[in-house]
Amino acid sequence: MEAIVLAYIGIGLMVGLSGIGSIYGVSISGNAAIGAMKKDASAFGNYMVLSALPSTQGLYGFVGFFMMQPMVTSGDVSWTTAATVFGASLAMGLGGLFSGIRQGQVCASGIAAIGSGHKVFANTMILGVFPELYAILGLLVVILSAA
Repeated sequence: MEAIVLAYIGIGLMVGLSGIGSIYGVSISGNAAIGAMKKDASAFGNYMVLSALPSTQGLYGFVGFFMMQPMVTSGDVSWTTAATVFGASLAMGLGGLFSGIRQGQVCASGIAAIGSGHKVFANTMILGVFPELYAILGLLVVILSAA
């Protein structure tokens, strides 16, 4: 196996896993929003914002792709470079996967509470950002590895 294959596998995992995290997170919170609209349709704007929060993990994976791309298109890729790309990409991919899912669950709980009449939008936004921190740290690993 060529070293570049390992690097591209890592990049594929990064984009794919972080995208899957966003897909699940947005679906979880979107399902909660649909249920909450049955009780209080007037809060749709809050539901929409909270449902969109987990979409950022997929964007971080996409940014990571652009950060890593010069490392694999620069010509002859060494095993050290390939291992760096693979490791950093895997960290971003797994961070995006799990933080996206968990952020969707946090936002879904807040959406359900808002639908029940509780004024917890701002609190849910704050708590929803906590899982995202780990996707950001994964992206930071990619950025520092690409530098």
